[in-house]
Amino acid sequence: MKIKNILILAILAGSFCSCADLINPSIQNAQTEEQMFKDPSSAMGILGYAYGNLPFETKSTTDIATDDAVTNDLGSGYIKMAQGTWAANNDPMSQWQARKITIQYLNLFLKNVETVSWSKDPFRQAMFIDKLRGEALGLRALNMYYLLRNHGGWTSGGQLLGVPIILEPEGVESDFNQPRASFQACVEQIYADIDEAMKLLPFDYVQLTDDNEVPQRYKEIGVQYAQEYNAVFGDSFSGRMSGRIAQTIKALVALLAASPAYAEGTEVTYEDAANEAAAVLKHINGVAGVDPTGYKWFMEKKTLDALGSGQCPPEILWRGSMNKGTEDYAFGISQEKDNYPPTLYGSGRINPTQNFVDAFPMANGYPITDPASGYNENDPYAGRDPRLAEYVIYNGATYKGTQIITGSYSSDNNGLNKISTSTRTGYYLRKLLRDDCDPNPSATNAQYHYPVYLRYTEIFLAYAEAANEAWGPTNKGSHGFSAYDVIKALHDRAGVGNDYLDSIRDDKDKMRELIRNERRIELSFENKRFWDMRRWNLDLNETAKGIKIDQVGGALQYTKIDVEPRNYASHMYHGPIPETEVLKWSNLEQNKGW
Repeated sequence: MKIKNILILAILAGSFCSCADLINPSIQNAQTEEQMFKDPSSAMGILGYAYGNLPFETKSTTDIATDDAVTNDLGSGYIKMAQGTWAANNDPMSQWQARKITIQYLNLFLKNVETVSWSKDPFRQAMFIDKLRGEALGLRALNMYYLLRNHGGWTSGGQLLGVPIILEPEGVESDFNQPRASFQACVEQIYADIDEAMKLLPFDYVQLTDDNEVPQRYKEIGVQYAQEYNAVFGDSFSGRMSGRIAQTIKALVALLAASPAYAEGTEVTYEDAANEAAAVLKHINGVAGVDPTGYKWFMEKKTLDALGSGQCPPEILWRGSMNKGTEDYAFGISQEKDNYPPTLYGSGRINPTQNFVDAFPMANGYPITDPASGYNENDPYAGRDPRLAEYVIYNGATYKGTQIITGSYSSDNNGLNKISTSTRTGYYLRKLLRDDCDPNPSATNAQYHYPVYLRYTEIFLAYAEAANEAWGPTNKGSHGFSAYDVIKALHDRAGVGNDYLDSIRDDKDKMRELIRNERRIELSFENKRFWDMRRWNLDLNETAKGIKIDQVGGALQYTKIDVEPRNYASHMYHGPIPETEVLKWSNLEQNKGW
């Protein structure tokens, strides 16, 4: 099959700015498949497409479609989706086209990787083939995971289906009318890709300093020197798909498949999910590897600014390129421009809800609804979990040396609903933002940021969730730490007491609630809440609430208010297959209700 490269190159031409420090392809006007894979630079561009189009949502977006946040951008597609416009022909959550196109390029690369002359040295050639094939398999698994998460679901016939499994590049003679494979079959295919990738990839890209450190399988083919190995697997490739990253993707897939919304249609258990998460965490010594400042990684300025190319701080497992640009698309100041309060030259876009604020316990660890918590509704921010002040700007909080008043008595535009860029809930976002940035157009100051793809805290919480379901709160399985141990470690680093945790250490149901709440807090505004609510079958229709704060006779009065309703139908726990695809292909069955 000959595949013209015009479409490929048109897409590639605009895709490499986000991946330039990883791969620098040679772009030409038009090539056949055979010509492309004669040139290693052009061939590398095919793999580079997958890196340039990774599926991660790297800025906070989807939380505004949940009970955790709203936005003052009233034209947002996520607002409309949450209020009832979500449809198979109007799906802002769709990953169908982007992931399927990426898988097409990865399949094309996998078909041809062994035909490319990557190096004139036969030993390096063999290692390059292994590495690049492993990268492509890991990336294909990642893209399949996003297809499953966004589009897998139950059909009217009672089957849990995933997506068509396509392992070869498609061409003009291909049969595109393929049925969806079962969800379980898709999981097994992801596992197979991950397992093979982990055989081919180093766990991490590191510089060997001793010839004796060369892996045995490469010694057996004649590789004798660390220098040869480093040329292919050295730390200059940090940031690309590795064994560690591949193993983490497998853990995420297992947790998804074991979750309540999918468990009846798969063979994956919570015990499996716990074991997969533990396999990742053992490499950082379990709970001993919890980063002491990981809950506020976005404000660890000295660490962030000093990172080398591809280097990750202890909390981050995989990240994108650092950036301090001032353009709207760049990371350097765009989140601050979007989310700072109006008086700090921001647009106040993401407004945490009262629902979210109420999820934070008191500093002693007790939920605010517990009589033992000491919560005072007339002084609601006093004595709270310290993470609240790190993640949310609330009334009276000081940020960048300025006291932010969000109450109705505010004398500036930071007050509730004062102008179009004011808060709608009484809260502004603080998490993910650097307080040393300045969006002031006359004195703009950007700072380094990086997109985070995977955090260790997410894997710790995956383990806690799965271990609690599989073995109970305090049983450690075969891994040396329990769900209880994980939550205690996260509390300890944040300065949260453990009296409540200790009181429920033998109660699986209450521990489940606490673990889910910890996940809600720790992973907030990182585009996790929407997917967690769906896989747990939680109520999607809780009204987003805010707080109206009035000053009466020198005292503050707090009144909870309804801000924005949610209107999700029961079938929306699983996303749709795009309507255009279902209309085109008779074998492509739609999920129930769409």
